Amino acid sequence: MTDSPENIKSLLDQKVNSFNQIAFIETDPIQIPRQFITKENIEISGFLAATLAWGQRPTIIRNAQRLTGLMNNDPLEFLLQVPEEEWNIFQNFKHRTFNEVDCIGFLRSLRNIYQNHGGLETVFNNGFDQSGSIYGTLIYFRSIFFESDHLHRTEKHVSDVSKGAAAKRLNMFLRWMVRTDRNGVDFGLWKQIPGSALMLPLDIHTGNVARKLGLLTRKQNDWKAVEEITSKLREFDPKDPIKYDFALFGLGVFEGF
Repeated sequence: MTDSPENIKSLLDQKVNSFNQIAFIETDPIQIPRQFITKENIEISGFLAATLAWGQRPTIIRNAQRLTGLMNNDPLEFLLQVPEEEWNIFQNFKHRTFNEVDCIGFLRSLRNIYQNHGGLETVFNNGFDQSGSIYGTLIYFRSIFFESDHLHRTEKHVSDVSKGAAAKRLNMFLRWMVRTDRNGVDFGLWKQIPGSALMLPLDIHTGNVARKLGLLTRKQNDWKAVEEITSKLREFDPKDPIKYDFALFGLGVFEGF
């Protein structure tokens, strides 16, 4: 399907209004960080929920809920106060290929970030300050994240955009933290990275809908595709291009477009 840019924008604006609503939270992993009040717990639980965000959505939400529960529903306190010898409570944790070894590696990395780097927001801000782009930010974040002791296998769970990964889960996490949302779905907690710089969390659903609408020509869901579709969305709304994630995802998942 192809149509005029005006008609496509009109359709997408209408669908943003339909899906960018509080009711969206009920079926989305963003409900995990929505259970917390403090900024740090929102960030940590959001990052972990986004990390697990592949597969069936009810399973994602259930496992993310379990993970934060194992952290005594106080992720920051757990990371900074519970000694690693007691982290064996994660020995049976598994979500698809993300297992207890990966979980421990992630917790170590997050602990290092909050003890030595000022927290997740500071790391992402530093990456953006140095590079001026989300691409550079994600490369910088990954380098900091994996400076802690971890097994090589765990590295596959943080996308490497320098190797062409679309980084759907990292871009989704950034949407949650950065995007100012008057409807109360995304948090808008981080103010230093502008919403205009965000990149689309491209997955199979948003990619398929974008291609049907003629907004994406690239066949692979990789970083070049992310750049292509995001540049199109910026033509529709330069300040808040990633609001259209709600429209593309909603059309694909909820309406079978």
